[in-house]
This record gives sequence, C-alpha cells and structure tokens, in this order.
Amino acid sequence: MIGGGGREHALCWALRRSARVTEVVCAPGNGGIGFVARCVPVDVANVDAMVALVESERPGLTVVGPEVPLSVGVVDALESRGLRVFGPRKAAAMLETSKAFAKGFMEKNGIPTAGYAVCETSAEVRAALGKIGAPVVVKADGLAAGKGVVICSTVEEAQEAAEAMLLGKVAGVSAGSVVVEEFLAGPEVSFFALCDGRKAVTLGMAQDHKRIGEGDTGPNTGGMGAYSTDSLVSKEMSKWLLENVAQKTVDGMMREGTPFKGVLFCGIMMTAAGPKVLEFNTRFGDPETQALMMRLETDLLDLLEWSVLGAGQAIKVKMRGGASVCVIAASLGYPGAYPKGQAITGATGFCDWEKSVELFHSGTALRDGKLVTAGGRVLGMTAYAPKLKEALGKAYSSLGEVSFEGMTYRRDIGWRASEQ
Repeated sequence: MIGGGGREHALCWALRRSARVTEVVCAPGNGGIGFVARCVPVDVANVDAMVALVESERPGLTVVGPEVPLSVGVVDALESRGLRVFGPRKAAAMLETSKAFAKGFMEKNGIPTAGYAVCETSAEVRAALGKIGAPVVVKADGLAAGKGVVICSTVEEAQEAAEAMLLGKVAGVSAGSVVVEEFLAGPEVSFFALCDGRKAVTLGMAQDHKRIGEGDTGPNTGGMGAYSTDSLVSKEMSKWLLENVAQKTVDGMMREGTPFKGVLFCGIMMTAAGPKVLEFNTRFGDPETQALMMRLETDLLDLLEWSVLGAGQAIKVKMRGGASVCVIAASLGYPGAYPKGQAITGATGFCDWEKSVELFHSGTALRDGKLVTAGGRVLGMTAYAPKLKEALGKAYSSLGEVSFEGMTYRRDIGWRASEQ
C-alpha cells in the first residue's frame, strides 16, 4: 500500500481481513497503520524510490492510495517491470490531474457536467465570465493540494481568483490554465465505481462534508466526515450513474487508447436538472473510503485483483445494508496552520469488526513509542449500524473517549439524512 492517510489505513485494515493476505506493507504509513501493517519510509512523489521498494518487497499486489504517485506515473513504472499494481496509468489518471482534460472528455462523451470554459489568459477569463456570470467556480487545471477550487459570488472575485492561479500566486497551485465553470446547486454524492479497463461496477456511495464548520460553513477542507447508506440515491439512479457516467467514462477512455483501471470516484451534484459530474478522482476518496470499508462484505483483495486482471469479466460487490459514518477529528487551526506533536490519549481498543467501530488514523506518528498528531486531519472515528442515527451515536460516543490538545470535529455529520 502506497500512502499514509486515513484512506490507506482503512484499505490496509480491509485487506488484512482477507484470508489470502499474509502481510500488508504500507509506505510510508502512519502511527495507526502500524497496528495492521508493517510501515516503511518512502517518498510518494519519487517514482524510483517507490519502484525500488516494491522490487525489494516483491508483494503479490501493490495498491496506490493517493493521487500524487498516480500523477508521476508509478503505475506505469511498476507495470513495465511486470509487477501487479492497482490503479490507473498516468495518462488515464488525467481524469483527475487535469480539470481541462476531464471537462473536454465529458463533453466529447456525452457525460453531463456544468458549462465551462478553459482559459489561459486574463482576457479569456474575462470573456468566459461575461458569458457564465456569477456565482461561478474557478478551478486550477492541475493538482493543487486542495487549494485549486474557488467558489466565487461575484465576477470580480472570480477574475481575481483566476488571475492569482494563472500567476502562481496561490500556494500549492501552478496553473498554466484555469477552468471557469457554471455553479451547480443541490446535494452532492460521491459515487465510486471499480473499473478493469472495459467494465465498471458500482462499489458504493457516500456523502462527504467538506467545510470545516457545522452547517457547512467556513473554508473547504479535505473532508471532515462522511456517511454511506443504501438510500443516498435510489436503485434506479444508482443504475443510471453506473451506465451514464462510470461506464461511459470507461468506454471513452478505451477509445482514447488509455484504458482506465482502478477506482473511479465521481463527484456528482444532484441538480434540479438532473445529476451532473463536478469532478473525477482516480483513486479512493478520503474520508468516504473509511465509511465504505465498514460496509464492504466482499473480500477487498478479490475486487482489486479483478480490476487488475478482470478484462471485462463479471464480479459482484456485496455491501452490508444499513449505514456507516466517519467523523474526522482535526487539529486546531486546520485547514490553515496547525500545531503538530500533540499527545493523543484514548486512541486504542476501537478496532472491532463485530462491534462495528474502528478508529482510522489520518495524521498521526509515534514519538518515543507514544502516539502524537502529525497532520491537520488526525483521526477518523468510523462506525456501522442498521440505522444512520445508531451509527452516528456509536461514532460520537467513541470519539468522546479520545483526546488531544485542540481536537476539533463537526458534530453534525450526516445532518441531511439523520432521520434515516
């Protein structure tokens, strides 16, 4: 497993439950992943370092968690050496790494999305804003460390945001172009499809909570919590999304000569005019994965191997009925500057499949054998129950036993559907 966040902890945990897995190695891992996997250091942006590690370990399968290793071509490098790896090649990962490519791809393949314009100059931005108006969304074309999407209430604000991105004045953003996009309103759903290059199958759905504050207020984050239920969308809508978004994407990428293998994360806005794709990610989401793994009954290794070797064969994904939820505990100050090295207490004894409560680590480290904070998002208390209210109760009561200085979390995860 390449990566070291909550997503990777949940995937390591799920893989460790497979009867066919003897050991999981995670690079670089974190303070909590060490309980279910052997952690080894690696720079996830360095292809040579990752390849050397995999060649040294010789695993039966390598799984790529974050987007950065995909963007630098680690899958290409491993496959060229005859090593089995789960995830898309660099060219297929452009669905995530280039917003401009993704928008053009969707337009060409009849996949519903917001109206847009790709702009390389200030003048082009001004012309696009004259047509689209406000509110409007401005996106940096490439990967932007979570800082590449700005929702603007006025044309002037949008012009300023776009120019800052084009001039490289936004931290984490180096944009040769920006996408100016129509603002969409409605509930958002994260739709996950497993793909083997020819076929897409529904893996599951979740709803993320991006903003730091309760009631969806304050700045965007990497995700402050998520929940997954069967009732997020109807069975008919789930089938429609599979056929009209995920499978169309797989078919289109095949025609492009860049078959898509791995997991396709489709961010969907359920607008009054129907579902539209906000964005694609080409890897598992975080914290949605934590919630999904708590419901997954099918052996995860079987699913990942199908993606690598399936070649269009059928496979079934079985999820526990009911609901799961992940609540993120973050450092004070996140998503801005935050302290590290705060001692964590009470973060043991939760990993129990039968009781359906797990504590996944997002940003922790071991210092002199003691657990400390090492990131903005620190922990993800995750729980399953037949009803969402019960799952929320489990997660929040368990989180009450954990503490570190400045610990903050949203107390309204799942608020849109808490009656379920």
